[in-house]
Amino acid sequence: MPLPIIDKVINLDADQTIFFKRQLEIIKSRTYDVKYPSLMATSVFPVSSDAGPGAETITYEQFDTTGVMKFIADYADDLPRSDVKGKQFSIIIQSLGGSYGWSLQEVRAAAMANRPLQTMRAAAARRSNDQFVNKIGWFADGTAKWAGLMGFLFHPNITKSAAITGNWIGGAVSTDLIIKDVNTLINKISDLTNGVEVADTVLMPQLEYSHIATIPRSATSDTTVLEFLRRVHPGVTFGVINELKAVTPNPRTGTSVANCMVAYRRSPDHLQFEIPIIFEQFPAQERSMAYVVPVHSRNAGFNVYYPLSAHIVDGI
Repeated sequence: MPLPIIDKVINLDADQTIFFKRQLEIIKSRTYDVKYPSLMATSVFPVSSDAGPGAETITYEQFDTTGVMKFIADYADDLPRSDVKGKQFSIIIQSLGGSYGWSLQEVRAAAMANRPLQTMRAAAARRSNDQFVNKIGWFADGTAKWAGLMGFLFHPNITKSAAITGNWIGGAVSTDLIIKDVNTLINKISDLTNGVEVADTVLMPQLEYSHIATIPRSATSDTTVLEFLRRVHPGVTFGVINELKAVTPNPRTGTSVANCMVAYRRSPDHLQFEIPIIFEQFPAQERSMAYVVPVHSRNAGFNVYYPLSAHIVDGI
């Protein structure tokens, strides 16, 4: 039987087309949220909250001994005197503030869509705080932009130098020269302190870390450069930090951009990231037909008690 001839085409308007498409749409029960890099400042550095919520500054004291001995004769009364001298060092504490909130209708709509709106926005506020704290920990340079706070990379008490070889990946540098760069960084801390301080942590960007973790020590070796370095420095932990990639400006020169590698003694006796209040949120405040929740934290940046216990190398 022949098919009937259709002599009229029915065109749907835009609203009708959307309506029919909606009938065929499936919304997955889980969400696929935007991903962010891990925030590592509070993980790789010792954190102190000892100052408490009421403090405005954090001060520590450092003492040094002075004096000499000399050869003396009987009945000498000009004996040299030994003494102890102290200094005080202070850093200011700054407040960080933000908020999140919702309107009455947003709460009703979220309930209908079965979305935990308040929880999601509270998590967003905490994430915003942690991102800012992480930036302070790495990049604060004491300027007005950072309210006078100092982070690790730009701290004046941390020594800095250029890589001996540098440009590990783009410059086709030999494994011997890469090892020399790392050895020099680790040994510099011991050398500058006459063996008093010893580095136990080395951090570098992801590409440089992956490079030394995969290339062989030599053409006749099945050991990677990283394995070799771990064997030579058994007390040192090697790790990856995204913030050390393309640091702007170069912490040593104050200009241009540099990939950096850092070594330090990971001990609260040597350096601390001062965060008197890590994060707090206050009761929701009603404003017309909406609610606002203030959030707050307190931060003082870095205290570096022993400057020569950390070192930064740029240009790897």
